[in-house]
Amino acid sequence: MRDPFKISCPTCISFSGGRTSAYMLWRVLQANGGLPADTLVCFANTGKEVEATLCFVRDCATHWHVPIHWLEYRADAAGFAEVDFDRASRHGEPFEALIRKRQYLPNPVARGCTTSLKIRPMHRFVRQMGWTDWDQLIGIRADEQRRVAKIRARGHSTESAHETMRMPLADAGLTVHDVTAFWKNQPFDLELLTVNGRTLEGNCDLCFLKPQRQRLALIKARPDAATWWIRMESLNLASKPSGARFRADGPTYAQLARFAATQGDLFDTNEDAIACYCGD
Repeated sequence: MRDPFKISCPTCISFSGGRTSAYMLWRVLQANGGLPADTLVCFANTGKEVEATLCFVRDCATHWHVPIHWLEYRADAAGFAEVDFDRASRHGEPFEALIRKRQYLPNPVARGCTTSLKIRPMHRFVRQMGWTDWDQLIGIRADEQRRVAKIRARGHSTESAHETMRMPLADAGLTVHDVTAFWKNQPFDLELLTVNGRTLEGNCDLCFLKPQRQRLALIKARPDAATWWIRMESLNLASKPSGARFRADGPTYAQLARFAATQGDLFDTNEDAIACYCGD
């Protein structure tokens, strides 16, 4: 049986900044005796990742001696910029630039943020490197059956027929238990709260796809996290009236912040987030 972590053609490893995709990267390094030629590791920063995520990406590169390309969306002809840990946006600048350019807030029906802030910057970067066809490795596990089935049915990215999607963790039958066991034995880790294998603060800090009670609890723990989201919902965008929301089926972020100030423990570990490409 072919080792799903072996690389034999130009490959872009999508590193979300979470434990699962980091474990996938480690398995690739082990299977290939390091990072193979014609292989790129890319981390797309939206500017709304928490500091612990940025530190974790930096630490993976340092501990494993692997170059990781830090990419950010830009509203210019290039469509992206390559940065690093020190120059990475930390106040939502790429995300806000996208909102102002598109003149609407992403939402569960018309997301757009993952595609524009993560997928397209990676595609533009690898094309700038001269690649025309490549494999894209994403950190989807075997226990994420619905996501696995959807991606396998499609076979390639929604943005490029020249990109073949590969899920080596799913192909190897690896689950969240394997990922958790791995990180328990490492000298460093992602310093974010994990409940039942889920990193509740992962990806964009208060992503509108996170369950409402989860966002409430995160705001209660760190009230200043809501400031950017409240400000985005106050923008007077051309395509929508002032007061447009990330989600129309619930309270605004300003209302969530007020609720969080008066509530107790709000985590519901059984409530699922809406899945997206961002990964873990």
